[in-house]
Amino acid sequence: MCGIVGYVGPRPALPVLLDGLSRLEYRGYDSAGVAVFDGDRVLACKRQGRLSRLEAALAHEILAGGGTGPDGRRARTGIGHTRWATHGVPSDENAHPHGDCSGRFWVVHNGIIENYRELKEELAARGHRFLSQTDTEVIPHLIESLYEGDLVRAVGAATRRLRGSYAVAVMSPLHPDTLVAVRQESPLVVGLGEGENFLASDVPALLEYTRNTYILDEGEMAVLTPDRVEVADRAGRPVAKRVFRVTWDASMAEKGGYGHFMLKEIHEQPTALSQTLAPRLTEEGEVRGEEEALDPAWLARFRRVHLLACGTAYHAGLVGKYLLERLARIPAEAELASEFRYREPLVDRDTLAVVISQSGETADTRAALREARARGAGVLAVVNVVGSSIAREAERVLYTWAGPEIAVASTKAYSCQVAVLTLLALHLGRLRGTLPAEEARRLGRSLRALPAVVERALSGAARVEEVARCVAVHEDAFFIGRGLDYAVAQEAQLKLKEISYIHAEAYPAGELKHGTLALIVPGTPVVALATQPDLSEKTMSNVEEVRARGGHVYLFAPASLTGGPGEGPGGRPAPGGGEASAGAEAAAGVEVITLPEVDPRLAPAAAVVPMQLLAYYAAVARGCDVDKPRNLAKSVTVE
Repeated sequence: MCGIVGYVGPRPALPVLLDGLSRLEYRGYDSAGVAVFDGDRVLACKRQGRLSRLEAALAHEILAGGGTGPDGRRARTGIGHTRWATHGVPSDENAHPHGDCSGRFWVVHNGIIENYRELKEELAARGHRFLSQTDTEVIPHLIESLYEGDLVRAVGAATRRLRGSYAVAVMSPLHPDTLVAVRQESPLVVGLGEGENFLASDVPALLEYTRNTYILDEGEMAVLTPDRVEVADRAGRPVAKRVFRVTWDASMAEKGGYGHFMLKEIHEQPTALSQTLAPRLTEEGEVRGEEEALDPAWLARFRRVHLLACGTAYHAGLVGKYLLERLARIPAEAELASEFRYREPLVDRDTLAVVISQSGETADTRAALREARARGAGVLAVVNVVGSSIAREAERVLYTWAGPEIAVASTKAYSCQVAVLTLLALHLGRLRGTLPAEEARRLGRSLRALPAVVERALSGAARVEEVARCVAVHEDAFFIGRGLDYAVAQEAQLKLKEISYIHAEAYPAGELKHGTLALIVPGTPVVALATQPDLSEKTMSNVEEVRARGGHVYLFAPASLTGGPGEGPGGRPAPGGGEASAGAEAAAGVEVITLPEVDPRLAPAAAVVPMQLLAYYAAVARGCDVDKPRNLAKSVTVE
């Protein structure tokens, strides 16, 4: 995996491929490559590292032109790829595209071929020579072994022998002006032009050229030539595809003056939340129930809820669990999708499975969806990408409408997921009669006003940046909180470690004394969240436990729970707002960072903002590649 582009048409192919790959860099990758057909031969070039290394190699090796040398400027058909390593270390040899022994078939691939070892052994025994450690390389060799003059038939026969997940694009000099693409559990989108056609694993790669697309479904094969696109199902039957027109603007995928996509997307949260909530709530705070996913008759059947997700989406699910139980009084469990189907889960037709994914392509989450559905559960998807796999496979969908999220570290998708889950809990509370009408309207009005609260949270960015510079010099950090604050602490620690590479852990505040206090030494940064009035006193007691052992506490809380705004770095206001003991030199201070006031049940969407900023500024201070953290990818389409 990670990013695929393809082009066939009258333009020079290389600029189109490189532009498309650059627009997919946000997905995370460790190498890149292209293969183009110049009318005489296939010219392939691939390099470990960033796209700039590939571009430099292309300028030297393929774009030189002249005489009888290779000239990529003549190429009108090509495929390109950015790789995130699964099988084989990042290297030039393991980068895509991969070719067969004869150089007649070239392939790029996202996903994992689970039976590649047996295929490789079979092909090697028949004389095929392999140059990489990847699972992907078996595909062009398999096509070569099955080719009898018909490229489409050979690709179909080859992919029918593959087990696993794959999005595959194939080109061959034997069939100029043709690309063949197959999708199985990994996304592929066809871009429809006039006299030209495009292929990509995600929409941003296409927006410079077209907004009209086909989104391939499971098992479908597309054959692209400059003049047409033909789609068939696994059995070879033609499929009449509906054109999906992309409505968001290409500029939404640009940085807009911000230093990084992540910072831009953090600041886009008020707008994203408005897009998510405003159409679903009246000014009086009542939920509009027109969406199919909110149909009372459908929801009435369920007696329990399982929230299934991975990573950041799982942390949004933790918030959803708290709110579903508190507002709707319905048993709810948040579960890691990667573990769900391996434990014989107790779900049935009385269970609502809420599957949460920004991309709608997360492989583990899709597998959990299928397991829940196979056991009779109803499936509701909370996704951002319209037409994604999870959106199509679920019974009902609640879109987050956050707009494109480019940075690998998710921010606005999380806050919009939390908002949608809060809306669902509010709606279920009213349907089940566990939430009085006036209280529901009051909470609904507060939810509708949430974008303004998040805007106020963003206004404290300078103060958070100061804290981040202090945290950035450490190699370990801890986050604590109780109830909803613990759910936010989970997301906070993930953000810090995934982009700043600081080791971070989150704990329910009361659990520190059950072992983890052994790791608190003088100066250890501990971020404490205290937004829940009924739990704040106990959290403050845990803060004192940290102080007594020399840890340095950064307390994020509204003024109503701290007695007033905090001091700057170096100040030592006590947790209750008074002065810290001047004689306690062995104990570090408690610095208070004030959060905006909001209904405590909505606090996660506001409290997460400074946590995102803390991670961002710490990563910048440490010189990290914020938008493309090492070893990570935006859309994890393999298990």
